[in-house]
Parts: sequence; structure tokens; C-alpha cells
Amino acid sequence: MNRFLSREASLHLVQKIKYSAFPWTYDYEKHRLSIMDGNQKELVHFRLPITLPDPIKHPDLDAQSVNYIILLIQSGSCAIGYFENGLNLDHKVFRAYMVRMKQGKSQVKYLKTKGKSRAGSRVRLAETAEFFENINQRLQTYFATHKIDRIALSCSKILIPFLFNSKVPTPFDKKDERIFKIPKHIHTPIYDILQDTNKFLLKGELIYEIPEQNLIEELLTNVAGFTGEVNFN
Repeated sequence: MNRFLSREASLHLVQKIKYSAFPWTYDYEKHRLSIMDGNQKELVHFRLPITLPDPIKHPDLDAQSVNYIILLIQSGSCAIGYFENGLNLDHKVFRAYMVRMKQGKSQVKYLKTKGKSRAGSRVRLAETAEFFENINQRLQTYFATHKIDRIALSCSKILIPFLFNSKVPTPFDKKDERIFKIPKHIHTPIYDILQDTNKFLLKGELIYEIPEQNLIEELLTNVAGFTGEVNFN
């Protein structure tokens, strides 16, 4: 089960967890708190809004500003944006001819089996190279102009090498600790999907099983700003 919380409610819940008797840990890579029982079994996960920083390094959460990139990449489509405290200050959508029309398979996947001898394949490969060069050029602009705290990324494993091996270098490496893999299925990246993804990341998310319902109710008691929104998986 999932419950989504506003930033205000998330801020109150983080403070409540930190100063409660519940054992807890924080996972920076997944940007979430985990509440455990006495045997160190994880009972509840709480993904923090992207606009809240690391609660261990920054005890005064509400005083911190968070600048972040959202980068959504699929074969032939990319949406990228720069955000400050949830506000989108710049965005760009890139498209490329990377998909074999009859098979509906991207050229980079086709290379795994059939090679690149035909003219159409060479065109798609050239567009693929330019596609990732354009993405990295925009990333370089953001990183040169702003301090980036987090990189929210959605990109299939097969495309990751093309991103990081482009002629235009990516301004961070694949092991950069700021990378946050977006825990959500992303539809074809366009501007509206970029904005929907940002709305998702701006919410806190409690993730738990039904046996922990009483614990959840205890956690949310007197949490300011909690709306009660619940999703069932």
C-alpha cells in the first residue's frame, strides 16, 4: 500500500520519526527512511519529497534549498528539466529517429542481433549519436550554471552506455551519488510527462503492507498537512 503526503506533511513526519522511539535508517540513493522493528526488519519505507534534503546531514530540513535535474530518456525521446525547490525554470524535449518502423524496435536494440549494414540503420545510428550529444550539451549548460543537488533519472539500461559514452561528455559519471533512479514507470517523455514526474517527486510516499496499518496510523497521528490520500497496489 502507498500513502502520499505533501511536503509539509512529509517534513512533520520526518521530524516525528527522527525523534521517536522507532529504529530507523536513511538510504541516500533511494532518498527514503526505513522504520525497523527490534530485529532490524524493515517495516515501513518513506520516500522523501525531492525538495527535502538528506535528513542526517541537514537536520534543519526546511531551511535547505534543493536544485535538481529531471532526466527522462527512452528510445527516440527525452525530456529534461532544471528545477529549484520544485519550480521548473528550464526544460527541453529532444526527439530522434531511432526506431525501426516495421519492427517497432530501437536501432540500438537491433544492433544486438542484426548489425548496422543498411543505410537506414546508419541513419538511425547517426541520429542516436546526435540525440545523446544534444542531451549532454543541455546537461553541461545546467551544471555550468547551477549547483545541482540531485539528478532524478529514468533511463533503460540499454541506453545508459550511449549517454555516458557520447562524444559530448556527461557532466557526471554513472556512479555519481546524486543520481536518484525514479521509482515510477515513465511514459514516452514529453513536457507533460516531465511535469507529472515532478509532481510525483514532490510528494512523500509511505510504502507498507497491510499488517503495518496500525503503525502507519500511529505515525500519521497529528501530522500537519496530511490529506489521507491512499493508493492500493
